[in-house]
Amino acid sequence: LNRRSSPAWLSGYQSVSASLQPSLVFQAVFNLLIPDHAADAFSPPRPGSPGAWDALVERLLGGLGRWDAEHFLFIAERGYLFEHNCAFLPLFPLSLRALARLWPPQLQPRSRLLLSAALLNSLLSVLAAAALYGLGRAVLRRRGEAFLAALLFSLGPAGVFMAAAYSESVFAFLAFSAMWQLEKGQSCLSGLLFSLASGARANGLINAGFFLYSRGRRFALQLQVGSASVRKLPLLWLQVLSLASSAALMCAGISLPFALFQYYAYVRFCGPGTGLDQTVPEPLLQLARDKGYRVAGMDGAKPPWCSQRFPVVYSYVQDAYWNVGFLRYFELRQIPNFLLALPVTLLGSWAAWTYVSTNPRHCLTLGLERSKREEKGKPRDGFCGPAAFVYVVHATALLAFGFCCMHVQVLTRFLGSSSPVLYWFPAHLLQEHEPLLWSAGTDSPTSGKPLLSKSPSSCGKGTPDNLVVRLLLNWRLITPLSRSILGFFLCYWLLGLILHCNFFPWT
Repeated sequence: LNRRSSPAWLSGYQSVSASLQPSLVFQAVFNLLIPDHAADAFSPPRPGSPGAWDALVERLLGGLGRWDAEHFLFIAERGYLFEHNCAFLPLFPLSLRALARLWPPQLQPRSRLLLSAALLNSLLSVLAAAALYGLGRAVLRRRGEAFLAALLFSLGPAGVFMAAAYSESVFAFLAFSAMWQLEKGQSCLSGLLFSLASGARANGLINAGFFLYSRGRRFALQLQVGSASVRKLPLLWLQVLSLASSAALMCAGISLPFALFQYYAYVRFCGPGTGLDQTVPEPLLQLARDKGYRVAGMDGAKPPWCSQRFPVVYSYVQDAYWNVGFLRYFELRQIPNFLLALPVTLLGSWAAWTYVSTNPRHCLTLGLERSKREEKGKPRDGFCGPAAFVYVVHATALLAFGFCCMHVQVLTRFLGSSSPVLYWFPAHLLQEHEPLLWSAGTDSPTSGKPLLSKSPSSCGKGTPDNLVVRLLLNWRLITPLSRSILGFFLCYWLLGLILHCNFFPWT
């Protein structure tokens, strides 16, 4: 097999397997060697005494259950018992609960869920890399650049969250797969995947913009190339109505899982008391009293969000429990977190500037004007090609929103699981400016052909060259730009495993 003939899933497997297994090994080693930090994080009591196998699972995989992972594991075990758990959407914890049934019942629920998270995210990371590779081939039209982006995904700065009990892996797989299917014209399958993604993370709602833009651009191009009879007013109105109705239905379908979850939370926390507090273990009720958590089904005053015109528990929890809001994080004491988010902020801003400065007219016309190259049937390929426009807009919108309205340190994993641009643009820079990648003369900046030479890590003549390994093994020979890019990816990947897995603050 070679990279030209390998299917997307094989390329994704080869790119992720090189770092996924070390991620699981390193987090176990660091978790054993470094004492856990006493963090002020959600940490529910675990009744019962663990057995020998439970202790082993905790030693090997306990690093995967830190910070927000505690919420996902708790939801998978006990459901949405506390109000602030509703900030975490249900697709991932439901998947963990279903998979946990495969493990021996002698293990405690947490052990079964940790094993499920490790297995599920290992598989989904592979599939996400494969989807990113396929999407890159469709959009960039450069096989080598798409493959390099998939390799960078395996060493991504948000790598620890792809392995931990977080929803990043499932969201990245669903989002990249949906984008890929949309590029191939599979609208129904793409809509289904986008809909599932909105059941994993709330920012999946913005993915409806891909459908709106795809339909709008197709309609605009048809008007530019259509005959005069096509532009007649009655027919034009019918086309506009058809476009609007299909777009509205697709947006409603993508938003449906998120909306259904808000309704579920309303019934659970805003309805009459159901005596649920009688079935909750006393240690959990004590935790709720100590921390001020609102428990579902308990009698008392209804939460404030229940009386809103559109009761949305997600935004209320973000506001009331984590102080998430516009410019709320702009405080002097948050400077370290802004510094932590600086590399991905600079990278995303640089990607947007590069694209806009290269395609000013295309950006001003929102890509709705048919260019001369498109008329000749030869659109520009690579990151700066017209097909990447909507992805750059998507990444820039996420970056601006995250920087202004979120806890800024989460930008790295926020973009790393949502936008292919975080991997396409570094791959573009490496292909354009690193001579070692095109020294063989087969993958120059103007060529989409794959490299033929092998890195020292190749296991045989049929094994695709791991370009990232080649660069790392030739660290002294690569350019300062390549060192900066790979240094950022590698340092954040490694620091994430060290810090996050021991309850130290991280992204």
